[in-house]
Order: sequence, then C-alpha cells, then structure tokens
Amino acid sequence: MQPVSLLQRGLWLEYATLGWNVIGTVVVLVAAVRTGSAALAGFGLDSAIEIFASVVVVWQLKGLEQGREASALKLIGAAFIALATYVLVQSVWTLLTASHPAPSPLAIVWLLATCVVMLLLAWGKLVTGRQLGNVVLSTEARVTLIDAALAGAVLIGVGLNSLFGWWWADPLAGFVIVYYGLTEGRAAWKHAAA
Repeated sequence: MQPVSLLQRGLWLEYATLGWNVIGTVVVLVAAVRTGSAALAGFGLDSAIEIFASVVVVWQLKGLEQGREASALKLIGAAFIALATYVLVQSVWTLLTASHPAPSPLAIVWLLATCVVMLLLAWGKLVTGRQLGNVVLSTEARVTLIDAALAGAVLIGVGLNSLFGWWWADPLAGFVIVYYGLTEGRAAWKHAAA
C-alpha cells in the first residue's frame, strides 16, 4: 500500500474514533449525571481525552514534515495525567461519602458497544501506524486499546452496581482509569523525550 493511502487510512481511523467518541462523551456524561457514577464520569472524560488525542494525531499526520511528533506525544500525555487526577479525586470522594450511583441500562449498552468498536479501531491504527512508521499513530492505537479496556472495566463496575447493588464497584472501576491514565501519560512523555 502506498504511503499516501496509508496516511489516508490513518486519518479515516482517527475520524471514526472522533465520531464515536463525540457521541459517546455525550451519552456517558449524561448517564453519569443521572446516576451519580464516578466511573461513568471518568469514562466520559476519557472519551473527551480520546477526542483530544485524535485531534492531535490528525494535526500530526497532516504536518508530518513539520516535526510535530514530540509535541503531539506531550499533549496526549498531559491529557492522560489530567484525566487520572480528576478520576482519582472523584473516586475517592465517592467512596468517602458512600455515594450510591443509580443503575444505567443505556450506559451498559454503550460501554459494551464501545469495547468492540475501540478494539477494532485500535487494531487498525496499530497496523497502519506500523506500516507508516508513525510512532504517534501507533501510540494513539494504545490509547484506543486502553479506551476499550477502560470501557470493559467501567462496564464491570456499572454492571455489578446494577445487578447486585454493589455501589463501591463503581468508584473502584474508576481506579482502573487512574492507573492507566498515569501509565499512558508517563509513557507518552517518556517517548517524547527520547
């Protein structure tokens, strides 16, 4: 495949991620407000960060000759560290105040669909990024893979709360987001500095 068509495929994968996450951010944040779920709020913010990361990758792919790689990686890393900080505070607050989030069937369906869609998009980005030799697209593929994993973790927390009334499972799912946010934020910054 020619580099131009690979580049176009990379851009289309980012546009698909943007579209899914724009809709998802609204769906999940509305569900978070209605249910009082720290995990859903964190996942909604993660979707917003995924939007930001996709915009950064599009910016980088459209300016390959301008040496935007390090800046793009730093921006993605900073966004993940900010996400982790917010979700940590929100999850601790939920546990300390023993807030009981309400169930959300809509959020459960959306999270399940997000797991599948993000796994497919992550695979496409990884393959395309490797074929292009583009570290930013390959790094953002991991961000998308983590989005799928986080959707799964939040799905488990929200599902346990819905099925068994285990309200504490919701903020514990938020801690998964904290861990991955910090890990990916550090990795992006480290790669930018290399």
